[in-house]
Amino acid sequence: MGDRLDNIRKKLKKYNQEHLLLFYDKMNAEDQEKLLNQIENIDFDLMNELYESTKKPLDLKNVTIEPIEHTDKSKLTVSEREAYETKGIEAIREGKLAVVTMAGGQGTRLRT
Repeated sequence: MGDRLDNIRKKLKKYNQEHLLLFYDKMNAEDQEKLLNQIENIDFDLMNELYESTKKPLDLKNVTIEPIEHTDKSKLTVSEREAYETKGIEAIREGKLAVVTMAGGQGTRLRT
C-alpha cells in the first residue's frame, strides 16, 4: 500500500490536488481503498486539457442550429434512455456540443 499511496501522492502533487487526501489518515481501511481507487480512475491529463480548452475562443464558423423533436423522458424505455446516454457520451468525446432550451409553464414548479 505504501508504494501505491506514494505514487498517488506524487500524482496529486503534480496536479495541485493534494487536498484529496486531506482526511485519508482519519478514514477506515475500506474507505481509504475506495478513495484510492477513485483517485486512480481520474484522468488528470484529460481534466487539465478540458480546463485549458475553456480558455480558447470557439470556432463557430461551421455551426448549424437545428430544431429537434420533442422527447418525453418519462415515456422512454430503459434501453432508449441508455441509447441516448451512450450517444451523448460519444458526442462529448468527439468534442461536439449541443444546446437544448427547455420550456415549461410559467416557472410554477421552480417557484419563481
